[in-house]
Amino acid sequence: MPERFYGIRHHGPGSARAVVRELDREPPSILLIEGPPEADDLVRWVRDEGLVPPVALLGYAADDPRRAAFWPFAVFSPEWQAIRWAVTRDVPVRFFDLPYGYRLSRSRAPTPGRTTTPPPGEGEDVAAPAREDGGEPGGLPDAAGEEPGGGDGAPAEPLRPVDPIGELAKAAGYDDPERWWEDVVEHRGMPAFEAVAEAMTAIREASPEDPEDLVREAYMRTVLREVRKSHEDIAVVCGAWHVPALLRKVAVKDDAALLKGRKKSKVAFTWVPWTYGRLASWSGYGAGVRSPGWYHHLFATSEDVVPRWLVDAAQVLRAEGVPTSSAHVIEATRLAEALAGLRGRPLAGLAEVTEAAEAVMCDGERLRVELIGRKLVVGERLGAVPEEMPAVPLAKDLAAQQRSLRLKPEALERTLELDLRRDIDLGRSRLLHRLRTLDVPWGEPEAGRRGTGTFREQWKLRWQPEFAISLVEGSMWGTTVTAAATARVTDRARKAETLADVTALVEVCLLGDLADAYPPVLAALDTRAALDADVNHLMAALPALARSLRYGDVRRTDVAGLAAVTESLLSRIRAGLPAAVGSLGDEAAKELRKHLDGVHSAIALLDDQSMRERWDATLVSLADRADLHGLLAGRLTRLLLDAGKFEPDEVRRRLRLPLTVGTPPAHAAAWVEGFLSGGGLLLVHDDALLELLDDWLADIATESFDDVLPLLRRTFGAFAAGERRAIGERIAGPRAAAGDTGATLDHDRAALALPTLSMLLGREISREMGRDIGGER
Repeated sequence: MPERFYGIRHHGPGSARAVVRELDREPPSILLIEGPPEADDLVRWVRDEGLVPPVALLGYAADDPRRAAFWPFAVFSPEWQAIRWAVTRDVPVRFFDLPYGYRLSRSRAPTPGRTTTPPPGEGEDVAAPAREDGGEPGGLPDAAGEEPGGGDGAPAEPLRPVDPIGELAKAAGYDDPERWWEDVVEHRGMPAFEAVAEAMTAIREASPEDPEDLVREAYMRTVLREVRKSHEDIAVVCGAWHVPALLRKVAVKDDAALLKGRKKSKVAFTWVPWTYGRLASWSGYGAGVRSPGWYHHLFATSEDVVPRWLVDAAQVLRAEGVPTSSAHVIEATRLAEALAGLRGRPLAGLAEVTEAAEAVMCDGERLRVELIGRKLVVGERLGAVPEEMPAVPLAKDLAAQQRSLRLKPEALERTLELDLRRDIDLGRSRLLHRLRTLDVPWGEPEAGRRGTGTFREQWKLRWQPEFAISLVEGSMWGTTVTAAATARVTDRARKAETLADVTALVEVCLLGDLADAYPPVLAALDTRAALDADVNHLMAALPALARSLRYGDVRRTDVAGLAAVTESLLSRIRAGLPAAVGSLGDEAAKELRKHLDGVHSAIALLDDQSMRERWDATLVSLADRADLHGLLAGRLTRLLLDAGKFEPDEVRRRLRLPLTVGTPPAHAAAWVEGFLSGGGLLLVHDDALLELLDDWLADIATESFDDVLPLLRRTFGAFAAGERRAIGERIAGPRAAAGDTGATLDHDRAALALPTLSMLLGREISREMGRDIGGER
């Protein structure tokens, strides 16, 4: 029986169905699949029911896991279905593409015809941008899943100038290659592999060749010659683009010349879960498809494709509270089929069902259509791998913790609320924080609920396939999550260059309960604190230490030894502040004010009366300095008022000083900004203070007002809307009570603003209406 070549579209459900049908009709004695031959030992796992697509082969350099690539498979991928067919019937199956180790080798011989751009997948960071042409052109992507891209994370140049599916679609009179593929392949059952091979041959004969393709195809032919020695019935499943090259008669010496001089790097492979979101072409994956969820539906549904899809769309809308009845589904089905008939299509495709759903079920609202697109067209599936799958010990330990903590990885983002008083939630929090130290940000703490000063945390979780690489890379630090995170934090503490770097690690130890990392981190903290003389650095370090001391008991973390370091740090801050506050510019004053607030809040957390009194005494001594920047003078006054060290009358006296005639308005505005930053409730409740500010504002000279206004707007603009409204009502209240309703309004002067007001409101405002607004009528 002659060799049979099945040229397929990667991730094409029609191709997948047709390949299985052909294999059933003419079973081969061996099956060759386009893919990395280093993964041959992993093929047997496809038989395991625990390996659930979408999944991907992960290949990485043994000496540098960051150099890696994925080969994803969905249930509708022809390669996946062909492998499943072979392993369930005990038919030998092997990958026969160019080994990934050759592509990773940076010392390989130059590829003929290519001087600058390395081949897809070579030495790249899998998170690097992928090139836009998507590997194999025209929806026939290359190597079931290479992440195209240039070396060192640079996008690669387009390799092939021709789009074969685009050319065939154009010849058939289609302006959309995807629609042509659906009509010719997906909606008509079995494709004619011979016809596809003939079409690819014609296109390749008229197109320039990609040099890297020539090397890959030379290796494929070499494997074919080897297999022919022991098998007669050979079936080959590969991208349709390669079929003409594999059928071509090429001398052995010519293929050997193309492969000569290449060196092979040592690589490792394993199966990892994948997602339909990452399979979609818009995600940057070069061999992707635009609608994996739709293709899954086409593959899994043999009858009533359109109505079943629209039923699923209705369920998505109902879950979001959109009323969608069976009548909607019926009418949308009729509309989709009518659109297909008008357009001469054999069946309604994705374009028709989407337009029908938008018109009938979504009332024309694009947000609802986008919801269906995200949940159905792309899909939410996350694959799974068996627990027994060979993997690095770190990944196995994480999987075990995920099971024990009942924290299942999911493809879509979800919110997780944690109550740290519960053991299971405390364990979840520690795991998520530890993973972040290993560059696995599975969870991102919500900004509004992140504070360690409460028993609650809120996280946003979303599992990304790329985390598998981070786990491989993190294995150099340890075989368990705890051990690896501890070793990583210890190493970062040893290499830390600034005090802020070390103090951040103290909080990491607290959040992740990394008790063994505390001694080296505290030692590094003590060393850095002794060497760093910058008061700003010392002040920036204190809040993290205070949080660790205050809330260590909430997380049941031993923070012994941290109190002495914190006390020493505060003493150095108090000693260095007098020299640091004098004669500062605007930016330096703003930075120091931020640190003053941080230290003041941190000391309040510690609940140490002696420490608080010493700190307040330092602030009192600074507040009387004549060379203080207005921002700092105002802020110190406010802090001491809140601490009860200044009486309200003393605050009013101090406020009058910068607001007196002769003081530069900019200095006065900075004083007010420092005093009021953090909220405007003080002005709401202190009438005398509000009146003082109001009088000062009214007395500012016209020529100085433009300089002061930006500072005041920045101050009052930071207040909450309710605070601003309350302040306005307090100012207007006495005047309204006294009957001052605008009787002294200068209407001629107010009329000057009417043209601008008309333009802003989009309507004409007459002088009479202006009088009405003023309250005269």
